[in-house]
Amino acid sequence: MRTLTREDYPLGDKRTELIKTPTGKTLNELTLQEALQGNISSEDFRISPETLLHQAEIAESLNRDQLGRNFRRAAELINISDQRILEIYNALRPNRSTKDELLTIAEELKTEYEAIENSKLIVEAAEVYERRGLLRQDED
Repeated sequence: MRTLTREDYPLGDKRTELIKTPTGKTLNELTLQEALQGNISSEDFRISPETLLHQAEIAESLNRDQLGRNFRRAAELINISDQRILEIYNALRPNRSTKDELLTIAEELKTEYEAIENSKLIVEAAEVYERRGLLRQDED
């Protein structure tokens, strides 16, 4: 399997065969006619994890490693509910969580969602928050 590069960007123009909706439809199937016939749902207009991983490959081929990691983390988050993502976001705000609470979230991401990169990010945040005094203290 070859790695995607700058020559493949933008995928919608140069590699349309790689773009699939979360329901498996191709980009070419997303037509007005299909919509009028009721063959397309709102789920068909969401980005798929695979498309985000393709974008990560392109970014990394351009030595934009941080952007690539962001795409990879985004791909992991696709299958997590918006509500849970918002709860995690709020837990990451300074002084909102204890270190143990953040580590529990990291474990949840790893075991329940296989979101390994996001899990690592939460662990790193917990360590940085601890060093900077940004963790909520347990009230005994």
